[in-house]
Amino acid sequence: MPNPMKNQIANPSTGVPQVKGPEMNDRDYLNDALSTCKYLTDSLNDAVREASHDQLHQDFMQILTETHQSARDFYNLMFQKGWYTLEAEEDQHLQQAHQQFSQYSSQFPYH
Repeated sequence: MPNPMKNQIANPSTGVPQVKGPEMNDRDYLNDALSTCKYLTDSLNDAVREASHDQLHQDFMQILTETHQSARDFYNLMFQKGWYTLEAEEDQHLQQAHQQFSQYSSQFPYH
């Protein structure tokens, strides 16, 4: 049976401040902020595509870019503190995916 911890990419956790009661801790606040940014960028993508006025489109684009940057900053902080882990893919799966998508490139009109 594969060890799920073997392929994890993570920094050591800095620990989570304990709170008594229903209050949120620092990790909860960061996780909530990251989730909110993900939701906002999804919604802003729709707004950018559908804005009929050029200035409104540009304003949405600026807000979208800033929201993506905020999400990246929250992600980096959570990863730095060991509160966000990733799972590494096995080399064999990466090679299979690379081969599959390399074959798709021959179908592109421009190489």
